[in-house]
Amino acid sequence: MTGQGFEAFLFDMDGTIVNSIEIAEKAWGDWARRHGLNEAEIIHAMHGVRAVETIARFAPPGIDIEQEEALLTEAEFQAGDRVKPIGGAAAFLSSLPRNRWAVVTSAPHRLAVQRINAAGLPMPDILITAEDVTAGKPAPDCFLMAAQKLGFDASDCLVWEDAPAGIAAGKAAGATVMIVTETHAQPANMPGHSIINYHSLSCQQGDNGRLILHEAHVSA
Repeated sequence: MTGQGFEAFLFDMDGTIVNSIEIAEKAWGDWARRHGLNEAEIIHAMHGVRAVETIARFAPPGIDIEQEEALLTEAEFQAGDRVKPIGGAAAFLSSLPRNRWAVVTSAPHRLAVQRINAAGLPMPDILITAEDVTAGKPAPDCFLMAAQKLGFDASDCLVWEDAPAGIAAGKAAGATVMIVTETHAQPANMPGHSIINYHSLSCQQGDNGRLILHEAHVSA
């Protein structure tokens, strides 16, 4: 992938540019225990997926999905001071032309804004959140929307992701996908290009405006 040009970069948020894994797993673990559900199964399933869809999939019959989603979001919001940036993300994002990148997250808008600010990252001009699409990841809608708002085809974009649902969404949108593994407890067992974090990355804009990625240790 080194030297390959893309029209734009589309970044997932949690696990890709911010590290909020402890916050999210605690909130979902608490939720699972409160409803007598399998905590490990819930935590495995929730990564990269909108909360409303995970709740609808696992919650007991008759539960108020919107109320439960609001409670989960509030629990995560209250722990926002523990959000950290993925290594090198702030410098890398700040180096990019503002009209050539977006953040595409399954988190609600309120939580996304808090986490981007708490991690000390630049706020994107284009921020696609849970409220902006009808079908969340692994559906491609969010990445297609972000690419369209930037004025490009998703097939000309590089999607940055960490979770299986997001990786599937990026591929379904026709984009190339880069997997970020800093928050992975074990090496990602997913085919494709991967990096640990952004520390050794740089990006140049070619004469045609395309973003050209340079990295010493991109693996395939």
